[in-house]
Amino acid sequence: MPDRPVPALSWAQACARRLDWHALSAPRTDTDPADVVAAMCGAHAQLLTAAEWSIGLRLAAVTRGDVQAALWTGRSLVKTFGPRGTVHLLPTRDLPMWTGALSAVPSAPNAFAKDVRLTSEQADAVIEAIADALAGAEMTTDELTDAVVARTGAWAGDLVMPAFQGVRPRWRQVLPLAGMRGALCFGPNRGRKVTYTSPRRWLPGFRPAAAQPALAGLVRRYLHAYGPATPAQFGQWLGAPRRWSAELFSSLAGELQQVQLDRTPAWLAAGDGARPSAPPCGVRLLPYFDAYVVAGQPRGLLYPGRAAERALTPSGQAGNYPVLLIDGTVGGVWHHRRSGRQLDLTVEPFGQLTARHRRELDDQVQRFGEFLGGTPPPGHRHGHRRRPPMTPIPEPAGEPVTAGAGRIFAGPESLAGAGPGRAPGTGRGSPWLWRRSPGRGGRSTTGTARA
Repeated sequence: MPDRPVPALSWAQACARRLDWHALSAPRTDTDPADVVAAMCGAHAQLLTAAEWSIGLRLAAVTRGDVQAALWTGRSLVKTFGPRGTVHLLPTRDLPMWTGALSAVPSAPNAFAKDVRLTSEQADAVIEAIADALAGAEMTTDELTDAVVARTGAWAGDLVMPAFQGVRPRWRQVLPLAGMRGALCFGPNRGRKVTYTSPRRWLPGFRPAAAQPALAGLVRRYLHAYGPATPAQFGQWLGAPRRWSAELFSSLAGELQQVQLDRTPAWLAAGDGARPSAPPCGVRLLPYFDAYVVAGQPRGLLYPGRAAERALTPSGQAGNYPVLLIDGTVGGVWHHRRSGRQLDLTVEPFGQLTARHRRELDDQVQRFGEFLGGTPPPGHRHGHRRRPPMTPIPEPAGEPVTAGAGRIFAGPESLAGAGPGRAPGTGRGSPWLWRRSPGRGGRSTTGTARA
């Protein structure tokens, strides 16, 4: 009997399904931060403000305060160590699955010198001491150091672990592993100091799930969010060895479906192969370490051409730059600076923006200001933008142009034909006057808006 043909998906179709799943084609109105974070397979929280915007841009009318309340008040989110031992926000309800799966991932070789590293027995003792110390407490790093040393021995507190500004106590090398095993999570900061506490204070009765069902559930969720994908891509995201990842996919063969993505074998969760009915669509300002670009593969398609040069590190790492996502693919970079209620944004597209892209960029900047708790410019109403007339202002070469409540910015393309108070080529009035400005690696868009 001949083999069944393998379905094929184009890169555009992969982008469309990912955008829909991530609520990046249109923000969701009928869900909450925990559901959004579950769909993302976790929100990177190395920079907590970036994680907050990662969640907020996927939800309509949600503010930064709403996301913070979900983390610290409602506790439907938990801040802990996730894939690759990096800091993430995860849905509290999913913590058993995450810790069960992460505990089963083979540990990477210890990179510390022999006289610095912990033995496996010492690591287990430290993690047990952490769980015991935090059972009913929130502790700063220094307080936790004292508690661990008291429960294990002076060797745990030896100042031998290299750090950015000096050395750290030996036990700190297993801090991420302790979070991945469910021995700790982050508590609210005490002033400027980080605190740690027990996950059971977020989820009473918590215990890690059994390894195999937890891993199977995580593979399915990853493929829903980032499929089609290969075992190697899953392993890179999780921080797992390639061979181990390939064996895991093989063990789940009955739950997975092979497809072709850009003529390369890849996998989806079984029954998840429906092709999207519409092309990828949407302009989004993704923050540092947004999960869509960190976990998304293949990098050569997600970061085409100049995007790879400008938005990836020399080693190919993603997430170190906030990116302008255009119809599912990286099409620019951006950054912002805030001073009081003044918000300065710079957006550098790598190519010309269409009229639709400009309109959506305008809307996205407006949403960013609202998320941060800013006041919309005069003439803006939620769900409808009234654009007040503006006094024509000439644009001196290389100088900013201001109007109304602030100014904002179009693409690097020429402003020819753009009248005062209108976005270039769109014929639409705008609460900001568009302009262009020199930028690193080409002309960029820049300006300020009142937040």
